Amino acid sequence: MPDDTQTPRQKRDDVVVPLKRSRSQEGGSEMLDAVVVGGGVIGLACAWRAARRGVRVRVLERDYPGAGASHVAAGMLAPVSEASWGEEALMRLTLASAEAWPEFAAELATDSELEVGYEPCGALHVALDRDEAEELRRRFELMESFDLGVEWLRPPACREMEPGLVPACAAGVHAPGEAAVDPGLLVPALTAAVERRGGQVFVEAEVADILTEGGRLAGVITGDGREHRAQHVVLASGAWSGAAPWLPPLARPPVRPVKGQILTLRGNPDRPVCRRIVASERVYLVPRPDGRLIVGATVEERGFDIQVTAGGVHELLREAYRALPDVAELELVETVAGLRPATPDNVPLVGPGALDGLVLATGHYRNGILLTPISAEAVAALLASEPLPPEAENAHPGRFAGESAPGLAAAPTIDEAPQ
Repeated sequence: MPDDTQTPRQKRDDVVVPLKRSRSQEGGSEMLDAVVVGGGVIGLACAWRAARRGVRVRVLERDYPGAGASHVAAGMLAPVSEASWGEEALMRLTLASAEAWPEFAAELATDSELEVGYEPCGALHVALDRDEAEELRRRFELMESFDLGVEWLRPPACREMEPGLVPACAAGVHAPGEAAVDPGLLVPALTAAVERRGGQVFVEAEVADILTEGGRLAGVITGDGREHRAQHVVLASGAWSGAAPWLPPLARPPVRPVKGQILTLRGNPDRPVCRRIVASERVYLVPRPDGRLIVGATVEERGFDIQVTAGGVHELLREAYRALPDVAELELVETVAGLRPATPDNVPLVGPGALDGLVLATGHYRNGILLTPISAEAVAALLASEPLPPEAENAHPGRFAGESAPGLAAAPTIDEAPQ
């Protein structure tokens, strides 16, 4: 009898989560409540929260859990960083999700019996010259209008908080409520939590086609020919959601890939170059307890290209050095590029799709990790026919029921969703 387990390729070799490969000979096509297509943080979290409600759920991941954008994410839980004019809907989502993160992390640690990597470290947003200080002041006023609990700091106070800052630091904004989570720990914890709650995670299970019954989506077929029948199919394929060949063209959501390059540096964990998130106008630096420092990230409209470039690495190292000169002494451990799933308005798509039975959980752009709790809660509530979180209305797919996504005209409104 062939072995049907494997260990996902994670950076933490001591975290072992047996996973199933999808094989056509592995029995019949039992009916599920939901199939989640995509095993990144969003897809796994949706499955976990649904399984906690008793939903029979299966995750289908074409590679290994977290192989897409989740592998590249810095894990910033920083709604202050996303404060921008004209994006009030996104701001409401990020604030609600950031508030949910501590309880989400605690429940995940309990269900998975694994370390989650949640660190309430706070953040310092800095300006490195006079022009940047003027822009930061404008953003600070916007942050205050959202009551984000931030504090304006003069240069001496910034350097007292983070002694490694460049002496030319011109101003700063302290955001003590911001946090970070390590995706390298989060992904295996979510995977374990799904299975401990009775769900399934299949790897090497690429979806090839859909099943329909009476005009309704009734499941999917994987490349090995196996049928996965379910009442709902959750599309959580990140940047590939808008190009899913197995969906009819009108059912594909308006999601495009946006490339991001990111670096991992490493130093002495007892003498870190910074103790909290440090973000400038052009770069952010996220410290890990083990001495790693995550430096990100470029924003590039390059389609599905994921090549790491010399220019991208140079840009990130240059801007990191401008803020924290001591990074020059750190070891360069990893350079990697990934694809963010972006929508036309930068707000995710969470809710009913264009096909009856299709649920969208995609388009999170730069905020996938931050928006995980609220996205997962909304999808799980929909699958369990429970009331949706009121904030979920801001991410309802029906807002694009026009030229950018004509198929979404079929998506029920928030009031028509199961209550």
